[in-house]
Amino acid sequence: MKKLLKVLSKAGFDGFLLMIGTMILLAYFLPKPGMVKEPVSLEEIANVGVSLIFFFYGLKLSVEKLKAGLANWKMHIVVQLTTFLFFPLIVLAFRPLFVNSGFELLWLGVFFLAALPSTVSSSVVMVSIAKGNIPAAIFNASISSLIGVVVTPLWVGLFIASATGDFDVTDIFIKLILQVLLPVIIGICLNSRFGAIAEKYKKQLKYFDQGVILTIIYTSFCKSFSEHLFEGFTVVELAGLAAGMIGLFFAVFFCVGLLSRLFGFSDEDRITVLFCGSKKSLVHGTVMSKVLFQHSTITGIVLLPLMLYHAFQLIAASIIAQRMARRKEV
Repeated sequence: MKKLLKVLSKAGFDGFLLMIGTMILLAYFLPKPGMVKEPVSLEEIANVGVSLIFFFYGLKLSVEKLKAGLANWKMHIVVQLTTFLFFPLIVLAFRPLFVNSGFELLWLGVFFLAALPSTVSSSVVMVSIAKGNIPAAIFNASISSLIGVVVTPLWVGLFIASATGDFDVTDIFIKLILQVLLPVIIGICLNSRFGAIAEKYKKQLKYFDQGVILTIIYTSFCKSFSEHLFEGFTVVELAGLAAGMIGLFFAVFFCVGLLSRLFGFSDEDRITVLFCGSKKSLVHGTVMSKVLFQHSTITGIVLLPLMLYHAFQLIAASIIAQRMARRKEV
C-alpha cells in the first residue's frame, strides 16, 4: 500500500483529488462567491489562469525534442488515432441509448472526455515506472495537447448546440486561438531563453495549474448547483456513471494493447502506446470547458465524467505500471 501511495503521489494524485471533492462540496454549500461578478470575478481570474497555464506549457516545450521524436511515426499515429478517433467513436456508438433521455448531458460529458488529448505528466510517469519509451511518451503527450486545441472543439461542436442551444464555431475558435493557442506559441518561441527557468520551477507551476483547475471546478459547479441540475440524478445512477468510466478505460486499454501487438511494436513502445493512448487530461478538460461551455450552467455535469475517469486512470494505471515493471525485473 505504501508503494502504491508513493506512485500515486508521483503521478500528481497527492491530495489533489481530495481538493476537487472539497471544491464540489464548497460549491454546493457556498455557491455565491463563485457567481459574484463585482468587484472581482473568480471566472475572470480563471480565464487569465487558463492562458497562463498554456503559456507555461509552451515555455516547457522544446522544438528540438519534438523534431527528434518524429522518427517513430508509426507509433505516434496509433497513439493519436486512438486518442482522437477510436476513443470518441466508442462513446459515439452508445449515443442512441441516451438521446431524448434524462442522461443526455452525462453522455455529452463522457463524449467531451473522449475527445480530449492525452495527459502529459502522469502518462510520462507511468511509462517511466513500467520501463517504456520515455522520449516517445513525452513527444506523444506534447503533440496530443497541441492537436487537441483543434480536434476537441470540432468533435464536441457536433453535439454541443443541442445541449446548450448556442455554439458559434467562429467565436469558439477565436477564443481558443487567443486564450489557448497563442499563449502556447508565445511560450514555445521563448523556450530557448526561459525554458530552463520553467523546468526549474515546474513543481511550483504544477501547483499553479492545480489552483486554476480547482477555481474552474468550483465556479462551474456553483452554476450547476444554482440551477439544480444534479437533482435529477440518484446515487445509483452516478455510481453507474463511475462504473461506465471504469469500463471505458479497460475497453480502450485492451484495444490499444491489441493494436500494439498487431503492429509488432517492441515492449517499450507498446507500454508507451498503452499509457498515452488510454489516458485523458484533466488539465485540458477543465480549461477547455471554460471556452467551449462559457456562460453555460451545464459545465459541472459535463466535467463530472472527466473527474471520475481521471481518478480511476491514476489508480488503475499505477497498479498496471507496477506490475509491468516487476515482470521486466524477473
